[in-house]
Amino acid sequence: MAENNSKRNVSVRGPDAFSELKVTEPKPYAAGREGIAAAMKHSFKEMGIFRAMTTLLHMNQKEGFDCPSCAWPDPEKPSKIGEYCENGAKALADEATTAHIGAGFFGKHSVEELSLRTDYELNALGRITDPLVLREGSVHYSQISWKDAFALIADELHSLKSPDEAIFYTSGRSSNEAAFLYGLFVRAFGTNNLPDCSNMCHESSGVALSETLGIGKGSVKLEDLYGAEVIIVAGQNPGTNHPRMLSALEKCKENGGSVISINPLEESGLVNFKNPQTLKGLLGSGEQITDLHLAVNINQDISLIKLILKKLAALDKEEGNIFDHEFIDTYTAGADALLTDLNAYTEEELLKLSGVSMESVDTAVNLLAKNEKIIVCWAMGLTQHKNGVETIREYVNLLLLKGAIGKPFSGTCPVRGHSNVQGDRSVGIMHYVDKAFNERIKTHLGFTPPEEQGLDVVGSMRAMHEGKIKVFMALGGNFLMAASDTDYTAEAIQRCQLTVQVSTKLNRSHLVTGKTALILPTYGRSEKENNSGKNRFVTVENSMGRVRRSQGVLKAPSEKLKSEPELISNLADIYFEGKHAVDWKALGSDYGMIREMIDKVARGFENTELRAKGVGYYLPNNVRELDFSKLPGGKAQITINRLPEHNLLADEYMLMTIRSHDQFNTTIYGLDDRYRGVYNERRIIFMNPEDMEKDGLKKMEVVNLSSTYDSTIRTAYNFKVLPYKIPKGNLAAYFPETNVLVPYNHFADRSQTPISKSIKVRVLKGKIAG
Repeated sequence: MAENNSKRNVSVRGPDAFSELKVTEPKPYAAGREGIAAAMKHSFKEMGIFRAMTTLLHMNQKEGFDCPSCAWPDPEKPSKIGEYCENGAKALADEATTAHIGAGFFGKHSVEELSLRTDYELNALGRITDPLVLREGSVHYSQISWKDAFALIADELHSLKSPDEAIFYTSGRSSNEAAFLYGLFVRAFGTNNLPDCSNMCHESSGVALSETLGIGKGSVKLEDLYGAEVIIVAGQNPGTNHPRMLSALEKCKENGGSVISINPLEESGLVNFKNPQTLKGLLGSGEQITDLHLAVNINQDISLIKLILKKLAALDKEEGNIFDHEFIDTYTAGADALLTDLNAYTEEELLKLSGVSMESVDTAVNLLAKNEKIIVCWAMGLTQHKNGVETIREYVNLLLLKGAIGKPFSGTCPVRGHSNVQGDRSVGIMHYVDKAFNERIKTHLGFTPPEEQGLDVVGSMRAMHEGKIKVFMALGGNFLMAASDTDYTAEAIQRCQLTVQVSTKLNRSHLVTGKTALILPTYGRSEKENNSGKNRFVTVENSMGRVRRSQGVLKAPSEKLKSEPELISNLADIYFEGKHAVDWKALGSDYGMIREMIDKVARGFENTELRAKGVGYYLPNNVRELDFSKLPGGKAQITINRLPEHNLLADEYMLMTIRSHDQFNTTIYGLDDRYRGVYNERRIIFMNPEDMEKDGLKKMEVVNLSSTYDSTIRTAYNFKVLPYKIPKGNLAAYFPETNVLVPYNHFADRSQTPISKSIKVRVLKGKIAG
């Protein structure tokens, strides 16, 4: 339990009791008829049959709404049967549920009582229908008018000694219009404290790609995957996290391409894919996706790729034409230094660190040596390490030496986790200062933004914990459970005077709050945003840089909801009392005006009102044009990256946090992880059977996990051990239950992304109460 200044006893982590765990063998395939059944089960349960079927037919269609789940792009010609996956259907059902909770519910249930429920149980309560306030000294939320809610926020902001005493967090769910308006208000208010969810996930990708290629985004388009000769899927589990990606990998295989998966766990989706939209997928054997799986040790990708590069370099010296020397000479800098650095390592030491067999490495080398059209895809398995930036740069080295950049069917593919997290950054959600962006605001919108760098997520946690922050506002998300070091983050939040959550559903961040707290209910992606009887649309950007419109079709669950743009504009209008260069009030009712501003201020947006129709349009991407003019010497940068240094003690393991199949980020849809064979439980630890035998552990035995950093011991209580196919010395467990083990002050160099995929832990026998 944790206690704040208001004397509320709320459970920060929730209960740690066990459900009735059932374990089966992992599934040998993903999707298929079981995927359809699971999608329909969730949809019908939450929405009803008619509502579910009619709404699903509009998701990811040209004139429909964008999926509220991941950011995987839509094809040029979406399937009319249904352009969505199981997890997309779950996300829609979760958002469009007919279960609702309002002020009456919160009058009966205190925040203390609610905090004793699991995250799954909190989410299952349904949509929030009333604006709510939790006043200082109270343990119950009560209804508040929108006018009074905005006045409360405005008064608190006016009372601050400096704008930098406020933090404005953003989740990736918001539209371009909402995110732009939010960032604009925060800058007009006077701070760049704009942390966002990308700080915790793909910030390492943005830094690495900017340093090497000049843009913090991937370079491929969806169609490039279809014609690639080799696709490397590294540190990623598409079957659960980005299921529609499997269709693209299937097309690659049908066209003669090969797939290499690099990950400590062999995931079902990369073993075999049964496409539910094909006869082969429904009734047949499906498509074997992975040609070669490299079960690398946690955070040893650099060792593995250095070994592959070393072997490719030897082949190139012996046979020639392995590396693309014309491309290297024309477009890159640093190749000679990298090849010299590779000589400092022996194949034996790199192989031992990687944990992969030499036979498998040689197979990978042969595939890469004879092919030129290569794509590297990755997600959190690469980004959330202390050396996350360096790890991604090492994969970029491989692509650059092969000349597999800026050409059809080749390039980088960081797969974003949330549906518009990339768009948020494109329209200005960033804590750092972009001088050109600020100058355009000054020129076109008539005010001068602040020039001092703001706080990212890690900086925000520390500043709140030190009592430097009075107001914390979140546009979506579940900051408490998404951030690292759960107990530290809770203490930090509870030291604020006011916390504000713009939300659709209840989560633990609504229960662990500042002295006063607000919940401001908003629309979901699938819902109509009407203005004078006209259904408005918003725009989003997918993982590959295409901007398209999204227009909801469902009636909102309550007339008391406000859209995010309207909510932000009303708050800004009240804060500035109508006296500002920007006409805030008008922007809340006219999204076209917001898009006109975006076109003027954000880089690459142009005539968005019209061009976003249908499949939309791509934002500029210098890598696709082989333009590296903004980098030193006008060349793409080949880099030298150090091996990781873990220095594990004899009784320590390396733990990575993972999602279950019934989960999207911190939102828990259910308690099953069908592909890994785990049902009705989340408090489990995946462990190599030989490690279990060494430590004298039995299947289902209860243990605690502890991490020790800087003499601070953190403990996650009550987990059941499951034997699993994972390299020795490696462990895996679900987040957010294990986020408590991630130290707030250990993160990736330069990106400050938490080390959630490489935590040094001990496994302690015996159940201990938390």
